[in-house]
Amino acid sequence: MILRLITTAAALAVSAGLAFSGPGAPGHTHKKFEAGEPGDPKKTVAKTVEVGMHEHADATMKFVPDRIEVKRGEQVRFVLKNHGKADHEFMLDSMEHNARHKIAMEKNPDMEHDDPNGKRLSPDASNEIVWRFTKAGTFEYACLIPGHYESGMHGLVVVK
Repeated sequence: MILRLITTAAALAVSAGLAFSGPGAPGHTHKKFEAGEPGDPKKTVAKTVEVGMHEHADATMKFVPDRIEVKRGEQVRFVLKNHGKADHEFMLDSMEHNARHKIAMEKNPDMEHDDPNGKRLSPDASNEIVWRFTKAGTFEYACLIPGHYESGMHGLVVVK
């Protein structure tokens, strides 16, 4: 009986910890964002940008467009469309954070994203992210599935 209580208590403690740790692998939390903050879909967006995910016969992979300019304070709706035959993702963050996240993805390639700043899309799928750019600077969106970044699947958001 005591062993059962200890086992149950331990299981509850572990599951409670998982519930509060955020999505993804250890160290994969989204409490702070370098590129701004999640937008409010109920508020007006300054612009809508369709971002296509493409694969080419020469083994390159691209986002179209691969460069976007916005003004600081603007709220942008990204309409994401996977036109390829493989899963792709869109992760919006600083280049430094995406580089660290890319290493984590290499260790855990099946990590899926449905975060305020990132979505994973299956072929022919679409999704949206509404984002408010609160800081000036250059930020990156990237597909961090192993091999995709190296194949050219990254782009820049320049916030002026």
